Amino acid sequence: MTMSTVELETLFEDVKNWGKWGDDDERGALNYITPARVAAAASLIEDGTTVSCSLEFPTRPGPDNPRPAQHMMVVAGDACTETGIPGMESAMDYIGVAFHGMAVTHIDALCHVFVKETMYNGFKATEVKSTGATRNSIMAGKEGIAGRGVLLDIPRLKGVDWLDIDERVSPEDLEAAERDQNVTVGEGDILLIATGRDARRKSKGSWAPTEGLAGLDGRAVRWLHDRRIAMLGSDGVSDAIPNTDTEGWPMPIHQCGIVAIGLHLLDNLRLDALANACVERGRWEFFISIAPLQVVRGTGSPVNPIAVL
Repeated sequence: MTMSTVELETLFEDVKNWGKWGDDDERGALNYITPARVAAAASLIEDGTTVSCSLEFPTRPGPDNPRPAQHMMVVAGDACTETGIPGMESAMDYIGVAFHGMAVTHIDALCHVFVKETMYNGFKATEVKSTGATRNSIMAGKEGIAGRGVLLDIPRLKGVDWLDIDERVSPEDLEAAERDQNVTVGEGDILLIATGRDARRKSKGSWAPTEGLAGLDGRAVRWLHDRRIAMLGSDGVSDAIPNTDTEGWPMPIHQCGIVAIGLHLLDNLRLDALANACVERGRWEFFISIAPLQVVRGTGSPVNPIAVL
């Protein structure tokens, strides 16, 4: 369902968490994760199985990866004795990545997106300078982020392997998935939403997200706010792409979620292995840990979220 510009502007104002945790707050909805909630989430661990929710480091160019990550050897095995330290033999490599986009599993900091040149909690876009972000950087997550994870598998709900690339997930879909999976999303949860991107990629190959990418309908913003989730992630980028229906709001989940609510977003997750593990156990809640790199003034970080069942 298309929302008008006026409706989205009103929604943005309605879901603002600015000032809720103080005028200087830079953690946003992460404040919903209390030590007690982390401890309670740890009690969800039953058999100790760990599942990565990250894609492999994307070094090969593709329609969804126009700026591939770099991985090269500094010292390889054929020169392992050339370390400059007598008797020491080793191999060393280098990695580099522009992680924002559609190919790298990463977390968006609250300085990543602006609305009317303003970011979460009313800080101005000019606080992100050529040297990086002086407000709302990824350092808000420097101690790590852990808690109760919940996966809502929308293709499973609809009886398909993947959602069509022009399909949008509504609040009604989210509630139907809760009922189907016998799980309820609540305050402090790290919510993961599967659209079946992994299965579609495996079947059809990569495609340019400009062709379409399934994601949440803008109406889901209020649902996310009212559930008081701490973080949102998806096997896409949470937003449905492209969204040209509403002038000024091309990515309402990013715009309203990051800027108004204060939601750190996890983009480009791999969720098929986690979904299989959840089906096998008949439960869709688990302990999850996300460890952003400590990039001072960074707008986000590559991550490898680990679910523990």
